[in-house]
Amino acid sequence: MRQNKIIAITGGIGSGKSTVAKILRDKGYSVYSCDEIYAELTRDKEFLEKLNGQFGDILNADGWLNRKKLSQIVFADAEKLKLLNSITHPAIYDRILTLSSGKDDVCFFEVPLLFEDGKENMFDEVIVVLRDKEKRIEEVMRRDELSEEEVISRINNQFNYENYNFAKYYVIHNDYDLNYLRSQIDKLLLKLT
Repeated sequence: MRQNKIIAITGGIGSGKSTVAKILRDKGYSVYSCDEIYAELTRDKEFLEKLNGQFGDILNADGWLNRKKLSQIVFADAEKLKLLNSITHPAIYDRILTLSSGKDDVCFFEVPLLFEDGKENMFDEVIVVLRDKEKRIEEVMRRDELSEEEVISRINNQFNYENYNFAKYYVIHNDYDLNYLRSQIDKLLLKLT
């Protein structure tokens, strides 16, 4: 039986999940990212062939994933996004279970689609990072070099963080500066560890 505590960090695109994860990592905690786990999967030729078989012509000439092409396909079609998630998410959650069984008292996992997948009960605790929608849009436009329309489309394809009661979870509001965010994380760690 698992002795350690596993904690999910989630929130909408551009909310600051990765910043929270980085602060926790800098404090010496084990923090894993589902995006990094997915990146590992996309370096597996067998996995890539499976994706290519489903979505067609999404590999570059060198045989590696063309992320932009795959993103354009799945974010333009809700059914294709659902299909991609049905292939990738079970593999990612299996890897989470492997990584979390071990030595650390507390493991954090950055899980972007936690609520979409209904996996919140897989974790001992959940931290939800919330941020003003306009700030999220600006951040993702800058970070990913996307148009406002592309970002809004991605937000609309995600769980609706604006209209959900997170009372049973830990919430971090990321609408201020980095020092404020760090102070919220410090207070949260006192409760969690």
